[in-house]
Amino acid sequence: QVQLVESGGGLVQAGGSLRLSCSASERTFSFYAMGWFRQAPEKEREFVAAIDWSGRSKYYADSVKGRFTISRDNAKKAVYLQMNTLKPEETAVYYCAAPSRGTYPGPLPREYDYWGQGTQVTVSS
Repeated sequence: QVQLVESGGGLVQAGGSLRLSCSASERTFSFYAMGWFRQAPEKEREFVAAIDWSGRSKYYADSVKGRFTISRDNAKKAVYLQMNTLKPEETAVYYCAAPSRGTYPGPLPREYDYWGQGTQVTVSS
């Protein structure tokens, strides 16, 4: 069982930056691909970014390409999401998630087996 804990959320002005972190309990963390999702009130959970087990392959939603960067440190059992030029419509709870595989399973939440509790990101206009 992989336990995930997000941190780094908060309140930021539009155009600002935040860096989210996700720490994993599982010693075999490096075997898993990792993803970030977000969910705004009354909206479906949506894919933001993902990274394969090695960190060499990265995937992004079109809406965040060029502004967000996903990375990982397998030695620290952590994955990060650097978010730049944030927009008010990106206010949401951000979740990290892991599929039971090392390669990218796609952008659908149902393909991910383990989830953190989420961290709130609020972007003020």
